[in-house]
This record gives sequence, structure tokens and C-alpha cells, in this order.
Amino acid sequence: MIVGVIGSGGREHAICHALNKSKKIDKIYCFPGNAGTAELAENINLDLNNFENIKDFILNKKIELVVIGPEKPLVDGLTDYLENYDIKVFGPSKVAAQLEGSKIFTKNICKKYNIPTANFGVFNDIIEAKKFLDNSNFPIVIKADNLAAGKGVYICENKQESIQAVKEIFEGKFGEAKNVLIEEFLKGEEMSFFIISDGITFKNFGTAQDHKRVLEGDKGKNTGGMGAYSPSRLINDELEKKILDKIINPTLKALKDLKKTYKGFLYAGLMITNNEPFLIEYNVRMGDPECQTILPKLNTDFCEVISSCCEGKLKEVKIDWNDKKSLCVVLCSNGYPETYKKNVEIKNINKIELKKDDHLFHAGTTKKDDNIIAIGGRVLNFVSLSDNFEEAREGIHQHINNLNWSNGFCRKDIGYKVIVK
Repeated sequence: MIVGVIGSGGREHAICHALNKSKKIDKIYCFPGNAGTAELAENINLDLNNFENIKDFILNKKIELVVIGPEKPLVDGLTDYLENYDIKVFGPSKVAAQLEGSKIFTKNICKKYNIPTANFGVFNDIIEAKKFLDNSNFPIVIKADNLAAGKGVYICENKQESIQAVKEIFEGKFGEAKNVLIEEFLKGEEMSFFIISDGITFKNFGTAQDHKRVLEGDKGKNTGGMGAYSPSRLINDELEKKILDKIINPTLKALKDLKKTYKGFLYAGLMITNNEPFLIEYNVRMGDPECQTILPKLNTDFCEVISSCCEGKLKEVKIDWNDKKSLCVVLCSNGYPETYKKNVEIKNINKIELKKDDHLFHAGTTKKDDNIIAIGGRVLNFVSLSDNFEEAREGIHQHINNLNWSNGFCRKDIGYKVIVK
């Protein structure tokens, strides 16, 4: 089988890595890919906004299955476009992808189907938003109603911060935003909960805890994710049942009522308060870095799992997991998530000696003259599986110390809630 993977981040490298283990796969193309995917797949520099060129390449190379990694092509309708040409695609439709593409779309579903979530207001101009903030309690959460690569969320401690956040969103800091979502601040602990669905059946696909803030102790600005561990320390049978009954099933019913099914990964970002789940937001793909954390634990042939989803046969597949703990630390360019240098060589990377349960997934990298060059904010993902989280993190820190990359930094406290010292 010939497979195409769309995307260029750590998530897509982890997807290529999982697919590469399958005996069913003869060749993988990754577009556009990165320096890591180039070791497993043939990278093709295609513009992900040019659907026609993507379609032509897929048909020309006789690619039999396409896996879409990032959110933007999904929200823009790439799945629908390719399926019109009888191309098998793993990923939700344009309408279903609105669960991530429009936070207001999701909030309205929550309201209609009684899905537990934070109280909210929607505003299309700064004057009305200011009036609402005059009578609000703080802290408060302000979000752009569009894709923002995980960074369009503000937690504001006072009215002044809130007005500044609303202003930045309407001025286009995260792209064009016609609406701003203002919602109550939920207290508790966050958890990432994943399912995989074929439109008929769905199965759980792991849990994790992401670390979104740039600084240790969960301080500083939001990022795309500084690291994660899996499984979440919060998950238990009672909580899992509540998540499925109160959040996942009602959401899938809402889509069916819209005459749409859901095929692909669905990632529920949750706040857990006293063992009760509240939906913060949905993502219509695997998380990044959660994907890098969870996929190495999968024992079942990943190609078989996603192929069965495309054929409506997920029910027939048993998904088996390694029961080890998994932890991921993201190495970023200095200055991220704000301004950072690009085209910086990462020396010593070839000297990293990975053990059996260690993985190094590339994100913002490219290869030039046999050198690995950093071109993004999040650059490398170090992942380790172990019997305990502390051992996993220690091994990762050793690799990062050996790399000794002066242009990069990482959070040294990933997993601090499960590693007590």
C-alpha cells in the first residue's frame, strides 16, 4: 500500500513512524514533511492550500490512503475535496471539522445538547465585549473564534488585560476573527481525551496531559504545547463513563442530527473538577505533542486501524496498547512563542543514542547539505516510554543535555503533577 501523510510537525513524524512499522505499507509520501519524516518517507514540497495540486499528486502516484495531520486542511475541507475523486482519506469532513474551526459552533452544540462547558458570551465588536467585561468576574477566558495554532487563548486576571486581549484578537493577531468568545474561568485540572471513529463506531484512543504554558510551573504565554505525558493521572472508569455519556456521545449525535458522521481522531480538551468533566474545546485531529506521546504506546498495526476507519470497519479491529508510561518534552527555539531565529543548525543531533523505548520526533526542522536546520518554534520532540514517569523524564533530559543546543530551551518540569520529588 502507498500512503500519503499531510503535515510537517512532530505529530506527522510520529504518524509516519507508526505507519512505517506496518508490513502492509510499501511507501510513504509526506507533504511537506520535515527532516525527521525524510528518514521514513519521501518528502514532497506541496502547498497545502492548493487542493488541486495535492489531488493531482495523489492520483499520479497512486496513493491509496491519505492521513491528514493538521487542523487547517481539515477545516478548509480537504477531506471532502479528495473524496470527490474517490481518494480514501482519514480525517473528518469540513462540517465536522467546525468543531475545531469555530469555537462558537461547538459552544452552540454544547448549549443545545446539554454538554457541560463554561458559561460564555459571543461578541462581534469590541464595544459590546467591553460592556460584558464591565460586569464580569475575573479571571476570565478570552478566545479567538478561529484557528490559532493553540495560541489564541487568553486567561485574563483583570479588565485591563481582557480589553487588550479582545483588541489583539480583533486586530488580527491570530488571523481574521469576526467573533470573540468570552467565557468563565473553570477551576480544575486539564486532560486530553482521544477517540478514533469510523462514523459508525468509535473507540478510545488514549489520554494525556499537555503542558501549554511556555514557562515552568504553568506560567507565561500559551504555546502549541511544551510537552505531555500519558496516560493522564486523572482518568478512572467512572470519569471515563461520564466523558463518554455527557460529552462524546452527545457531540456525535449532534453531528448525526446535522446529517454528518465523524471519521477520524477527535480530541476533547477537558477540565476535570471533582471527577466531573467539562468541555473546554474540541480538536479534530490528534494533539501535538500528545500524538508523539500516545502513538509509540500502540501495539496494533496503525495502518490497519486507520484503514478500517475509512472502510467503516473499526468495530472489527482490537486496539492493543503497551501499558508503559510515556512522556514527551518539546525542545523549542529561544524566543518561542514570540520571535525566534530561523535557519539555525542543530549540531550533535547525530550523536544522540536512543534506547529501545526512546524516540526523537522532528517538528520545525529541515535538512540542508546533511545538516539538520531549525526553521520553527517547536523543533524537536524527545519521547521516552518507561515503567515510571520519573525515569522517562530523566532519560529525556540526558538526551537534551547531550545535544547541548544553545539556541534551544525546554520546560524541565513536564509531568510535574505525576513526578513528586
